[in-house]
Amino acid sequence: MHNAPAPNPDDLPSSRSLLRSTLIAAVAAVAILVTFVLPAEYGVDPTGIGNVLGLKEMGEIKMQLAREAAIADSIEASLGAAGAPDGAVPVEAVAAGETLPDGTSGTTGQPVQTMDATGTPLRAHVTEISLDPDQGLEIKLRMDEGARVNFSWSASGGSVNYDLHADNESVDYFSYGTEFGVQSHDGVLVAAFDGYHGWFWRNRTDGVVTVTLRTEGEYGELKLP
Repeated sequence: MHNAPAPNPDDLPSSRSLLRSTLIAAVAAVAILVTFVLPAEYGVDPTGIGNVLGLKEMGEIKMQLAREAAIADSIEASLGAAGAPDGAVPVEAVAAGETLPDGTSGTTGQPVQTMDATGTPLRAHVTEISLDPDQGLEIKLRMDEGARVNFSWSASGGSVNYDLHADNESVDYFSYGTEFGVQSHDGVLVAAFDGYHGWFWRNRTDGVVTVTLRTEGEYGELKLP
């Protein structure tokens, strides 16, 4: 057994050399972080190079998807396996004669304008969205307190988890009710307060599911995904 000879001190890097190498590595890491990682992962582009390389757009898309996923997960977590939380307001069943009219707009462009028996203007839409596996999307209506909207939706290609909820500037989340593993639902949505009221669907199947929503009633803006 032979002992290795001790290295010549002259061959070892000096403290100054090690410090210089460490500083160079740190500067390079910061440059990579600022130039490539921040734009690609978070949409933050302090140098502008990420925008030129298309990395900023990639990061912005990632952040948007992350925000949407967080909102969707928050909704589902707040519901829990037991269903709607305490204080949820049940959606009224559709009474006889309150079904949505056939022949309403087949797109989500200009709505069909009608009147109820009292002369109140009504709007109607037929909206269709596609959900990839594990994808969640929502559609909301701008409604005033007490406004009523007849609705029905159906899913083709599989069942979905479903939540009917509302929010405004002072209310982050208000649930009207939820169901798991269903393919259709209809009812009359009565707005509990001024704000946005609508539907959230999550596809937990392995295939694409198409959801078709029909709405008719007293609402303004229709917000799409």
